[in-house]
Formats: sequence, C-alpha cells, structure tokens
Amino acid sequence: MSTTKRIKKIQARLRRKKIDAILISQPHNRRYLSGYTATDHDIGESSGSLLIPARKNPLLLTDFRFQIQAERETKEMRVLLYPKGLQALLKELLPDLGISSLAFESHYTLHNVAEKLQTMCSKLSISLHPTYGIVEKMRTIKNKKEIEKTRSSVLLNEQVFQTVYKTIVPGQTEIDIALALESTMRRRSAEAPSFESIVATGERSALPHAVPGPVKIEKHKPLMIDMGLILDGYCSDMTRTFTLGKASKKYLEIHRLVRKAQLAGIQKIRAGVTAAAVDKAARRVISDAGYGKFFGHALGHGVGLAVHEEPRLSSRNRKQLKAGMIVTVEPGIYLPGWGGIRLENMVVVREDGCEILNNDTTWLDI
Repeated sequence: MSTTKRIKKIQARLRRKKIDAILISQPHNRRYLSGYTATDHDIGESSGSLLIPARKNPLLLTDFRFQIQAERETKEMRVLLYPKGLQALLKELLPDLGISSLAFESHYTLHNVAEKLQTMCSKLSISLHPTYGIVEKMRTIKNKKEIEKTRSSVLLNEQVFQTVYKTIVPGQTEIDIALALESTMRRRSAEAPSFESIVATGERSALPHAVPGPVKIEKHKPLMIDMGLILDGYCSDMTRTFTLGKASKKYLEIHRLVRKAQLAGIQKIRAGVTAAAVDKAARRVISDAGYGKFFGHALGHGVGLAVHEEPRLSSRNRKQLKAGMIVTVEPGIYLPGWGGIRLENMVVVREDGCEILNNDTTWLDI
C-alpha cells in the first residue's frame, strides 16, 4: 500500500467520524503515512508533524533543520516550516483550511503540549479530539514490500550475529560484545540498532532486559544475546542463548524445554487464532515441566517500523491474528541465582500457518 493510499484510508476514517483533520506526531506513524524518515530525539523534541485534512491534501509541518530532507522525501506533499513553533503555525493554518474539529495522537502528546493545543483550539472555536492507535492498527498488517524489507533486516541481523559470535572468547565482557554487535551493524549498513543490545552472562542472564556491564564471560555459563537492527526503516529482533565450552546437563534440559515451547507457539500460529491461544500453547510446555513461574513475560510482540508494536502475543490479548502480521516468538525461563535462557525468532502470520523469517539455527536444536 502506497503512502497515498494510506493517507486516503485515514481521510475516509476522518470523514466517517465527522472530524476535519488529524495531527500525526508519532514518528513511525509519520513515516508510514508520508515517507519522511527523520526521527525524533525524544517525545519533547519533534522533527515534524503531519497534518491530514479530511478533504484536502496533507501537509508536513517541520522546521528549518529538516527542510531539505522533508522536501526530498515527500515530493507529493507540501512542506511548511514553523519558525516560531508548531502551534504558532497551526494557529494560522487551521482557520485558513476551514478546520473546525481536530484529532491528535493522545498517546504521543505530552500533557503540557495537549493543554496548550486545547487552549489554542478553544480560542479558535475548534473542537479537539484525542485518538489512540488509528495508524498503529493499519501498521499491524504488512504488505509484500514490508515483509521483504523485514526479511532483509532479519538476514542482516543474523549475519551480524554470526560475525560476532565466532569471535566470542572467555574473558571478554558483556560490554565488549554489545559494542562489537552494534559497530558491526553500522559497518554493514544498518541505520541503527532497533534497541540497545542485551548481552548477559551467568546469573545476569536471568534478567530479561539486562543492560550489558563490565562482567567477564566465563565458560559453561549461560550467555544471552538479544539483538536487532533497523534496515530501510524496518526492524529485526532475535535472541540466542548458549554457553562457551561444554553445556551442563541442567543447561541442556532447560534450553531444550524453551525450544520445545517456542516450537509449540510457532506451530499454533495462523490467521484466525487468538494471540492468547498462541501464548498458551507455548506457556503450557514450560508450566507442565514445573517452570511456569519462571516465564513471566508475554510470548512475543509485533515488529515493523517499531521493534515493539501490535499485536502482543499475550494471555490477555483475545484478538485474532491476521495474515500479514509479523510477530516474535520468544519464550524464556529465568532462574534467580543460576541464569536464564530465551530463544527468539520472527514469523509472518499466514492463512494456513506461519513463515519463519529466521535462517540462523545457532544453538536452537541441540
């Protein structure tokens, strides 16, 4: 689906809701609808907003720093600059466009910004409508081009992993490995890591989101690497856990159990099955083996322009999966004082099952 078609879908929804325009500020949503790739430094420092009227052409609103990039990337869209700030421009622009009702992304708007927007709209007799998830819902279903971009991201991520994996030796630190991963990503043309790489050894591998530290890698202890990168805008996410040297009997038992749970989840995935049912299929394997309380997070999550997006493979998500969704399947067992094992692959939901995007089999079937 082209950005033009995506815009038209948003406009049709606005007309059904009898809303004159929507202001898109969330950077992934902005990119999805316009092709404008600039990122935000944080939620308080934006590189622009997309104003989509229900019945007129959309506008990209930004400042001087991003003018050249915005005009290059959005040739079919008018770019307007706001030298005095976004709200100063909106104060002039909204009445000129005949807008009497405006929607905004409530989940990506700071409270003080929303208050100022409300004050401005009240003075202009414009009704303000908070919205949530309109564009995110569209993003959950990937088209063929998006799937191929994600496949390329996954492939590059695996190549980076293999390059670094072959160099890991006892005595290196978690930080050494994380830096090697992220520098290799950059050298291999990735835009950036899709999240800060997780490298955790020994007891620290029981921390699902451990931050790499100056801890040295030792033989025979679990070593977890959770990594991903962004390529052409699309994210990848993969976890491998292994040991240097011979693995203990306990390690092999838990590792094989986690892999069995992962396969059970993968085998359950197809269009029409609920996310909760997929989570349950994998969780049952771990629970039946007596480790249920040591698997405390959801089975997986959607991946696309953002590394964490809908749908969530969670016991609380009763929504059905649809063909074209891309999700991770990442069960884990985390034992305090010993360590943890998580294995993660990405799959595309299909009508009759799912397609595994990963080719890497490092320590999956041991």
